[in-house]
Amino acid sequence: MTRRDSNAGTGTLPRAQAGGEAADVSDREAADVSDGEPGEASPTAWRTRTAVEMAISGVVGLFASFVLSIEAWHLAQDSSRTFACDINSVLSCSTVAQTPQARVLGFPNAFLGILFESVVLAVSVAILAGVRFPRWYMWGVQTLYTVGLGFALWLFLQSYFVIRVLCPWCLLVTLTTTLVWAGLTRLNIRDGVLPAPAWARRLVASGTDWFLTGLVLVVILGAVALRYLPTLIG
Repeated sequence: MTRRDSNAGTGTLPRAQAGGEAADVSDREAADVSDGEPGEASPTAWRTRTAVEMAISGVVGLFASFVLSIEAWHLAQDSSRTFACDINSVLSCSTVAQTPQARVLGFPNAFLGILFESVVLAVSVAILAGVRFPRWYMWGVQTLYTVGLGFALWLFLQSYFVIRVLCPWCLLVTLTTTLVWAGLTRLNIRDGVLPAPAWARRLVASGTDWFLTGLVLVVILGAVALRYLPTLIG
């Protein structure tokens, strides 16, 4: 009698834990099935599409960060060196690279870009392979990339309003960082990682956030065109 009770007691906790984990997985799978975007052939198509968008944006951003890092290395050896993206006096990567804003932590900001883009690129490829990361991990990635987005937007604003010279490669990094952050946020809201009000969940589930992201990019590019396009065609 005692031995049966003991065995039952030792088996209860693992079964409860397994049941809880299974329920969590089932809830997340059910969310995939229930909140697919309207008109989708597959309820998980949004996940694949988001991961592809993040991967492509991550590759482009990583390439731009590598180019800027190499150029910064050459500039450290020869301060008179010009970059391949030095178009004129107001569209010049080397001019921006020699400002204090380009070395906030004492080294080229592009090194941070390599870090941020590498992390999110690995995550997006894993998602394409069907990997589901723990909530704490996705929270960490979201936090890291939110810092990255804030940093990219800050540098863009510094270039636009303070330095008044634009770095084309830096602009590309800003655009890709915005795209990746939007995709990552979409994943985390729809997976329930990030707490969000009902209206935000509906907005993301309907795919409206794609249009909002596009609007942000249009505003950035419009501001750039308004200030710098005349110098190219003048």
